[in-house]
Amino acid sequence: MTQTILHIDASARTAGSTSRQLTASIVEKLGGDVIRRDLTAAIPQIDESWVTANFTPADQRTEAQKNALALSDTLVEEIKSADVLVIGVPVYNFGIPAALKAWVDQIARAGLTFKYTEEGPEGLLQGKRAVIALATGGTPVGSEIDFASGYMRHIMGFIGITDVEIVAADRLMADAEKAMAEATAQIAALAA
Repeated sequence: MTQTILHIDASARTAGSTSRQLTASIVEKLGGDVIRRDLTAAIPQIDESWVTANFTPADQRTEAQKNALALSDTLVEEIKSADVLVIGVPVYNFGIPAALKAWVDQIARAGLTFKYTEEGPEGLLQGKRAVIALATGGTPVGSEIDFASGYMRHIMGFIGITDVEIVAADRLMADAEKAMAEATAQIAALAA
């Protein structure tokens, strides 16, 4: 059976982006049908009308509220349709880009991607895999100043995706050749 891959890029750079290069290589390695989402096509930040619509029961939403959630609904359906998420994460100032944070806010939806239980939140999208491609100029991935990889692992787990792999090209400004060689080796080792 062919797997479906949701390929997400968050780099503001469309040319010369290391994270985009990594996600393209990962998608090629994994193979399958691809849903493409480029976050440079602005994902709006949530606002009061979005929040109000989100907390209104679906069967009671006005047309305006349905419209406010339309993109969010589409983004959630893309994840639900995918077996694997491949997410490119350039690290900007020790964290994820604002465009990726806006995507997270749009897809973290109670009742759709997670639910509240007496034991705490429970992700509803189990059985999926995520491969996060991180590119950093100087931040060592996994270090105390890396706020991107832990955040992305947490968000994936929050929505139920606990099979999360990190492919890292970190400290590119210190030794780009070494960083890319290590990331290429990590991609080669990924199970298809």
